[in-house]
Amino acid sequence: MTALVLANGEPTASVSSLDRGFAFGDGVFRTLQVKAGHPLNWDRHFRRLAHDCNALGLPVPKEDVLRSEMAHVAPGDAIVKITVTRGVSGRGYSKPTETQPLRVVAAFPPPEYPRELARDGIRVRRCDLVLSEQPRLAGVKTLNRLENVLARSEWFDAAIREGLLCDAAGRLVEGTMSNVFLVIAGALHTPALTRCGVSGAQRDRIRDLALSQGIAFDVRDIPFGELREAEEVFLANSLIGIWPVVVLDNQAWKVGPLTRRLQALLAEDDAAA
Repeated sequence: MTALVLANGEPTASVSSLDRGFAFGDGVFRTLQVKAGHPLNWDRHFRRLAHDCNALGLPVPKEDVLRSEMAHVAPGDAIVKITVTRGVSGRGYSKPTETQPLRVVAAFPPPEYPRELARDGIRVRRCDLVLSEQPRLAGVKTLNRLENVLARSEWFDAAIREGLLCDAAGRLVEGTMSNVFLVIAGALHTPALTRCGVSGAQRDRIRDLALSQGIAFDVRDIPFGELREAEEVFLANSLIGIWPVVVLDNQAWKVGPLTRRLQALLAEDDAAA
């Protein structure tokens, strides 16, 4: 399967070099999994996309248009990326008074992650890069992902599957491509994303599933050193599901019961969609 791309509903392999998404990162995107033509966790993905568009003052694409375009590019199993930019403008940062927003819906082959990553867990590292803080954009998945690119470029050891990112104060924020969860005293904890970081739709779903099962869930600032206190650690996004973390430097964890329970809940939720 090669990538199938629609730009404002029209098949294309390219967009204008004057697009503000290309020139300034003036746009947002979301990535989701499609199974047998059905977009998984769609309601939360659309809410996140709408939130991100509103944060940048971008028009929110109509949901029925996105559903129709996803059905066109991904009738089977695929990964779909939805991108919204402010559109074409001239040189300069000032937002033009009138633009035609660009909406790109693209489908890609599903990634082939080894099953043992979710079953047996992964090894991670702490990245040297420190995330910059911009509360106005915290949680928003903008097209400005250079920090993630640089952080992911810090290692080439295939045995390390993900890198953990902190802010300048040493607070745990996220992975380069994932949200982070800790289990402490039977409760689920995830870093607050009020200064930086990206809030994923899978993060929202794990929160909702945990609360529906009576699992205590806390969103707060987490010093990186608090990882030592965790009984379980796992990472999540919409493509990997949940990957347990079993090794960080000289610290090791077992794949714990709450991680397994949440993996099962995600699988059940996908099957019921």
